[in-house]
Amino acid sequence: MNRKFLSFSFIALLSFGFPVMNATSQGNDEPVSSSTTEVISSRDSFEDYLDNLYDEADLKKAGLSFDVFRRAATGYFNLKEKNRLNKNKSLLTIIDFGKSSKEKRFWVVDMDQKKVLYHSLVAHGEGSGFDKAVKFSNTVNSHMSSLGFYLTENTYTGKHGLSLKLSGLDRGFNSNAKSRAVVVHGADYVSDAFIKKHGRLGRSHGCPALPKEINSKVVQLIKGGTLMYIDAQSPAYTSVYLDADNAIKNFEEEILAKQAKLLSK
Repeated sequence: MNRKFLSFSFIALLSFGFPVMNATSQGNDEPVSSSTTEVISSRDSFEDYLDNLYDEADLKKAGLSFDVFRRAATGYFNLKEKNRLNKNKSLLTIIDFGKSSKEKRFWVVDMDQKKVLYHSLVAHGEGSGFDKAVKFSNTVNSHMSSLGFYLTENTYTGKHGLSLKLSGLDRGFNSNAKSRAVVVHGADYVSDAFIKKHGRLGRSHGCPALPKEINSKVVQLIKGGTLMYIDAQSPAYTSVYLDADNAIKNFEEEILAKQAKLLSK
């Protein structure tokens, strides 16, 4: 990922129109489709934006794959468009359960500041597998992790201390999060010491459990309407929030809004 620029060319395209909209292609009497040109330009600009953010936040160095980040960011823009996210927090929490539990596979990314705020170990459900999570479920008492997009809600203090309620947004995949009491909480079994002793992390009943020493800070940071995305290799998983075309449309609108704000000064 070496395209180190935010796509100002995209703003220029939107401001001054696409020069080929009403022209004909060289050596061809067929008119160039303006909608096709716009989709191509918008998609390229969206990819450039994500490339730039991925690079500036140093997400590759932090071990987050670009494909996982792209899926998470697509959902982020789609849910922003639906006004489902806290407008005062530009946070995206990503968990990659395709990685070993011995690896740090939890990230909190500030999408506006383009930086990783937390990078940590995180546990999966005991029903999902040992070192790696390989099975997922939305069923009560399965003790498995659930894939997909979650909205963070309010906190409470329970048997694991400060915990954060989650609302699963993907029907059939994580929509039973509340009835299953799937929450973010701290746990002693999420530590380097546990890995050294057992060769893997401990496991939860389906909750994304964090190291106790950072749990409270992370929970307080991401609570109140921010997005969490849990990814893994699962051909069965689908989500309406992975609609790239809709995410690109919202990306256009956000860039235009920022441009208008700059021009009004």
